[in-house]
Amino acid sequence: MLGSVCYWIFNMSIIASFMGLLVLLIRRIKGIPRRLLVFLWAVPFIRMCFPIGINSKYSLLTLISKVTTRSVPVSSPSNDISMSFTNTIQQAESYSPFTFKSNLVENIFNVAGLIWIIGALAIIIALIIIYVATKHEIKDATPLSKNVYLSGKVESPAVYGIIRPKIILPEAYSERDLTYILQHERTHIRRKDNLWRLLGFMAAAVHWFNPLSWIFLRSFLSDLELACDESAVAAYTTEERKAYATALLDSAKSKSLFVSAFGGAKVRMRIENVLSYKKMTVVSTAGFTILILAIMYALLTNAG
Repeated sequence: MLGSVCYWIFNMSIIASFMGLLVLLIRRIKGIPRRLLVFLWAVPFIRMCFPIGINSKYSLLTLISKVTTRSVPVSSPSNDISMSFTNTIQQAESYSPFTFKSNLVENIFNVAGLIWIIGALAIIIALIIIYVATKHEIKDATPLSKNVYLSGKVESPAVYGIIRPKIILPEAYSERDLTYILQHERTHIRRKDNLWRLLGFMAAAVHWFNPLSWIFLRSFLSDLELACDESAVAAYTTEERKAYATALLDSAKSKSLFVSAFGGAKVRMRIENVLSYKKMTVVSTAGFTILILAIMYALLTNAG
């Protein structure tokens, strides 16, 4: 059982790696707003979590299926819709019931499966411990206003929690102008960025053996901050964006995994992105949205 689960995890990781590398290439294209581009990271992470996909003749995998990946049919809910597993490894003799081509291959995947589950559980437990420790750090924070608190145990403004998120500020910020900081953190809360951070970490933990999964996670978290900045300054004037950028410089970089911090990610990149921000027209927004959705469709569907 564990060997067959590992077989599909490895298949998922191979396809997710391919899709994630494409996203890394696409994000290098200048002009695409980060608050739309960040949605492309759903592609590799969904590929990491779900082995089944809808078949489509417009899928990118359809174009390359003859030289790379194969698929295993799962079901056909209707004449127009069919689903399949991606099957890059192709080391199974049959799939219902699942059997390997040889005892050697089965033993290899059984051992690999045991190593995989131990590693995944260890990382997930470590993440839970870090999360609990992070929450413990700010349990004695002093209320400032509404869901905003002051704490002497944090170095940078950040949002803590997912269900009932709190904005935690360093005690030294009590006398500062918090307009831009709170705008940023409230944008994180509105976008539910801490939830997406957590899901990203969980996906990477499942695919811990794949170094690309951690590279994708790091890039995703960076884009998440850039997207939040764009959303936060969308209605700002040029002077207000400059003030926002100055506030970024004054904030230290957060060292916590599970918080969305005002000074997080690469500050220089974020400042450049904020200062060069251009408001999108309705036409450009619609055009970029259609482009992103088309790319996601082509990357998320299986060969038809």
